[in-house]
Amino acid sequence: MKAEKLTDIKKELTHKTGKELIELTLRLAKYKKDNKELLSYLLYYADDPMQYAEELKAELEPEFQSFQKHHFYSTKALRKILRTLTRHIRYTGSKQVEAELLIWYCRNFLVHADLKTSHKPLRMLLIKQLEKVLKALPKLHEDLQFDYRQEVEQLVEEARSRTRWFGKNELDM
Repeated sequence: MKAEKLTDIKKELTHKTGKELIELTLRLAKYKKDNKELLSYLLYYADDPMQYAEELKAELEPEFQSFQKHHFYSTKALRKILRTLTRHIRYTGSKQVEAELLIWYCRNFLVHADLKTSHKPLRMLLIKQLEKVLKALPKLHEDLQFDYRQEVEQLVEEARSRTRWFGKNELDM
């Protein structure tokens, strides 16, 4: 069975009563964690996405501090944190929240990850997230672009000074 088009679902939902919509929404949230998280965001945090980002940072901070230093296990833990961040970034749909959270991730990466190793998957985690931030910047207000670009430049300089593998050609700024 294939899923209906979004426009068809929208038309069908217009014919439902308020009580039926509530029942459908609760049933949808009941079967998938992602749906419940999205619904929670929309109901409680949609008016202040930056506060949501701050709460998410506080929730994920212990995960950064507790993972093992070995490059294989730290890569797995960093990917898990990144999956969580990406999912929550999708909920907000805000490029500012995306830039804020990814810069926070990169900063924590530089603090907690084993930077002495040249394990390529670990290196690419940092590089790809910095590229994502740079890609999101043009969609922000000019003042925010300037502020976030400065933060990214500081991160790049820190990465170059603290690692052997982060060279001049890693990022096009």
